[in-house]
Amino acid sequence: MNPCSIRPYTDADYGGVCRVHDRARPEELAGSCDPRAFVPLAEDTEDADWFARSTKWVAVEDATGTIVGFAGVDGAMLSWLYVDPAFSGRGIGRALLRHALAAIDEMGAGPAHTMTPAGNARAIALYESEGFRVTGTFEGKNAGYPLQVARLTRAKEGA
Repeated sequence: MNPCSIRPYTDADYGGVCRVHDRARPEELAGSCDPRAFVPLAEDTEDADWFARSTKWVAVEDATGTIVGFAGVDGAMLSWLYVDPAFSGRGIGRALLRHALAAIDEMGAGPAHTMTPAGNARAIALYESEGFRVTGTFEGKNAGYPLQVARLTRAKEGA
């Protein structure tokens, strides 16, 4: 496991966050959407407002200062969660998810929820291990290409 720290996102982190997104997004879409649907974060006009209004954190590798993942929330919505594939399987995504969920809980924004491509079994397994359940699926679009999306909601404690 790589020692990482989680800290608030700053505008200076944008390049590192774009790099993480652009390396991880093709894997997220694999099996759920035409690969041509991939859009680099810096060119993604559809999600630009969502990215801007989300409260974000970055996971930084302690030894190098390299951004290796990021998470964001928009109210009760987990709006962003990406880890550089070179760092996957080391608990970074789980740590970012827990950090974001703690922020949602602290805000009292309601039950946490998120969306992911329905074929993204690895992400769904992570979310389910942290108390989320798939509450539905729907046909969406990504850069004009059809995308089956899973909606997940976290059950309240003790429910």
